Amino acid sequence: MGYSARRGFSSGSMKPTGAQRQAEVQQKIAQMQEAMTAAQDAVEDRSFTASAGGGAVSAVVNGKKEVLSLTIQPEAVDPEDVEMLQDLVVSAVNEALRQAGDAMEQAISGATGGIDLSGFGF
Repeated sequence: MGYSARRGFSSGSMKPTGAQRQAEVQQKIAQMQEAMTAAQDAVEDRSFTASAGGGAVSAVVNGKKEVLSLTIQPEAVDPEDVEMLQDLVVSAVNEALRQAGDAMEQAISGATGGIDLSGFGF
C-alpha cells in the first residue's frame, strides 16, 4: 500500500473505481443532454423558408415544424388550375419542413458528437 500526499493511501492502483467511472459517465450524459437541449432550442427558435413555382408560393416554418406563414402570389391563382396551386403549396411547405428537420438532425449530431441516439428515441 502506497501513500500519496494528493491521494492518501492507496493499494497502488491508480485506476478509477467502478463507482468513479459510473459517476464520470453520468456527468458526461448530463452534459450531452444539456448540449442537446440547447441545440434543440436554438433550432426551434429559427425559421426556415422555402418557395415553389419560382417564388409563386412561399412557406415559412419554425424549428418546431409549425407553419408560420404561407404566401401565394396573385399570378399563381388560376381558377382553372387549382391542382397546380395545391401542388406548389405542398411542395413549399414540405421543403421548409425538410430544412427544419435537417437543421435539427445536424444540431443534435453536433451536440452528441455524432453518436447515434436513434435507439433512444432521439
